[in-house]
Amino acid sequence: MKPKSTPSQANNTSFSMDDFAKALEKHDFNFEKGQIVRGKAFEYTNDGAYIDIGAKSSAFLPIQEVTLKEVDDLSALLPLGEEQEFLIIREQDADGQVTVSLKQLEIKQIWDKLAEMQESTQSVQVKVIGVNKGGVTVDVRGLRGFIPRSHLIEKDNMPELIGQALTTSFLELDQTRDKLVLSQRLASQSARFSEMELGQLVEGKISSIKPFGLFVDMGGTTGLLHIKQISQTYIESLPNFFQVGQPIKAMIVDLDEGRSRISLSTRVLENHPGEMLENMAEVMASAEARAQRASKNLSTTN
Repeated sequence: MKPKSTPSQANNTSFSMDDFAKALEKHDFNFEKGQIVRGKAFEYTNDGAYIDIGAKSSAFLPIQEVTLKEVDDLSALLPLGEEQEFLIIREQDADGQVTVSLKQLEIKQIWDKLAEMQESTQSVQVKVIGVNKGGVTVDVRGLRGFIPRSHLIEKDNMPELIGQALTTSFLELDQTRDKLVLSQRLASQSARFSEMELGQLVEGKISSIKPFGLFVDMGGTTGLLHIKQISQTYIESLPNFFQVGQPIKAMIVDLDEGRSRISLSTRVLENHPGEMLENMAEVMASAEARAQRASKNLSTTN
């Protein structure tokens, strides 16, 4: 009598090689472009390296997709058998092979980090690498950025900035359009804001005269000395008393970092109404002592 086969034996005899291949297909990963996968390099070629990512077919890493920098020694950047993350940049071809990148993953991580810095209003260090009529191009952690001329502090001789490191703030960050626009001027203003406080006496030069007041440049940061804050006496015409480039001292009476606005006052330095117009030199000469007195009055009022 022929012995009965056990369940495991029956399964073994009925599970063919075709079934095994189909089972592998069922459990194979569906790799898609933009997906981050883990893998290990197992073979170098002249054009790159083959990567085992746990699929039926290996992935390929082109040499130009290894790093943002120049590749001198592939084995130093990509040791055989060492697991790391890769970004799929091309989906499976007819042979089931995907193309992966370390460089694009690095770029994605840099964009993500810059987005975090923008959200938390952090500044970023950049290096000037080029100049054009509109401003300067900069290296931002390996990415290419741009600072408009109007957002540079030193804008008169831009070629001299090449090679210099600048501290900047974000104006526009758009990864989908590969657009990274920065501002040195805003970063300087933000840094100056952190050093300023209400009641502080500041020095600067009048940068422009408007019907409503004077704009005062305080070394890269601009404050407004409104016409009503110049003197306790009405002023009919500002150009009669002030000129562009004139040094001036004033007290900070309002700070609005959200709108990058610094409000200044000289009327609080006056001993009597109209003194800024009658004897401005004396008010400026004794501004420190007057500012201390005015600060005490402000603190008492508040």
